[in-house]
Amino acid sequence: MSASSEVRPVPLAPVPLAPAVLHDDPAFAALRRQDPQAADILLAESQRQAGGLQLIAAENFTSPAVLAALGSPLANKYAEGYPGARHHGGCELVDAAERLATERATALFGCEHANVQPHSGSSAVLAAYAALLRPGDTVLALGLHFGGHLTHGSPANFSGRWFDFVGYGIDPETGLIDYGQLRRLARQHRPKAIVCGSISYPRHPDYAAFREVADEVGAYLIADAAHPIGLVAGGAAPNPVPYADVVCATTHKVLRGPRGGMLLCGAELADRIDRAVFPFTQGGAQMHTIAAKAVAFGEAATPAFTAYAHQVVANARELAEGLEAEGLAVLTGGTDTHIVGADPAALGVDGRTARSRLAAAGIVLDTCALPYGDGRGIRLGTAAVTTQGMGRPEMARIASLFAAALREEDRVREQVAEMAAAFPPYPPAVIERHGE
Repeated sequence: MSASSEVRPVPLAPVPLAPAVLHDDPAFAALRRQDPQAADILLAESQRQAGGLQLIAAENFTSPAVLAALGSPLANKYAEGYPGARHHGGCELVDAAERLATERATALFGCEHANVQPHSGSSAVLAAYAALLRPGDTVLALGLHFGGHLTHGSPANFSGRWFDFVGYGIDPETGLIDYGQLRRLARQHRPKAIVCGSISYPRHPDYAAFREVADEVGAYLIADAAHPIGLVAGGAAPNPVPYADVVCATTHKVLRGPRGGMLLCGAELADRIDRAVFPFTQGGAQMHTIAAKAVAFGEAATPAFTAYAHQVVANARELAEGLEAEGLAVLTGGTDTHIVGADPAALGVDGRTARSRLAAAGIVLDTCALPYGDGRGIRLGTAAVTTQGMGRPEMARIASLFAAALREEDRVREQVAEMAAAFPPYPPAVIERHGE
C-alpha cells in the first residue's frame, strides 16, 4: 500500500475514560474519598498507559462505552446458567444482554452458535477440550518453543497434565509452519484433535490445509484464534469458522473489547460446548463483562472498525520494514497480522535484554520464541498504537526509536513520551493525577 492510498485509522471518540479516571464521576469520587490509595493506583496506571508506546500484541485500548459496561450494575448480578434457564431469579435483563452479545457474535463471525461466557481465552480452550476430548487423548498442536500457548500442552498447564500433546513445528529457515511435518505427525499419532493457533505467529494459518489433515485422520480441528479474531471481524484476516469444528478466541487484543473469551461453533456442537462452559468448567457468568462484549461486537461491525483492522496490518508491515532497516532480523520476513517478531541479536542484545532496555525508554512489549536455537526474540503488536490514531509515518518513527533504545542512546525516553503525548488514548485532561 502506498502512502497516498493509506487508510488512516479511526481513533476512539474523544470521550473521557470511564469510570476510573473521570474526576467528576460520582462513583470515582466515592472511590477517591473512601480509598485514595487505590484511586491513586488507578490514575497512575492510566498515566503509564498514556505515557509510553504500548506494543504488547495482546493489549489494546477499549472504548469508553466498553468501560462503561464493565463498570455497570450488571456486575452485581449472579446468573448461573444461560438465558431463559438461570439458577437465580431476576435475570430477565442480563438475559437480554447475553442474547445481544451472542446474536452480535454469530452475525459478526458467520457462525451458528456463540458462547460468550468464558472468563478468558484459556477458559475457552479448556471448555473446548472438555467438550471434545477425554483425559489421555492425543492432541497435535504447535510446539511451545515455536509459539504454542500454555494451553497447547505445557506441563505447567492443565492441558499438558490431562492430554498427550504432540508438537508440530516450523521451518527454521522461513519460520513458517511445516505442513508436511504436520501431516506426517497426524498420520503417525492419529490425534483426537488438532489445534491451530499461536501467540506469536505473524502469518495467516492455512485453515484449509489444517482441515484436510484433520479430516484425513478423523480429528477435530480446534482453531485458537485469540490473536487474529479481531482482524477477522474487520475483514483483514481469513475466518477460521468455516474450517474449524470449534473456534476459541479472546474478546480483547485487536477486537478491542473487555478481557474475556468466547467460543464459536456449529449447531451440532452447541449443546456440548455450552455444557462444557457451564456447569463443567465455570460457575456464574460475569454479566458486566458479557454486556461489554456485546458493545465491542457492535463496534466491530462498523465500517470504522473495518478501516481500523486494515490499518493495524498496514502499520505492522511498516513497522516490520522499519525494524529490518535498523538491523533487526524480522521473523518470517514480515507479517500478515498485527504481530511482528524480531531477533535483536544483530544489535548485540538478546530478547530479554532488549525488552528491559525498551521498557526503560517507555516502549512496552514481550519476548517470544525464535524458530532457531533456544534464544528469545521480541514480539510487538500494533493494535493499541493504531487505536491511538498512529499510522505508517509513526511506525517508521517507532522503529527508529526502537533501535536507538537498544543502542542506549540519549533522550530516547523523552522522545517516546513526546510521541505518546501527541496520540493520547483518551483525552489528557481526564488522566491528571488527583492533587497534581
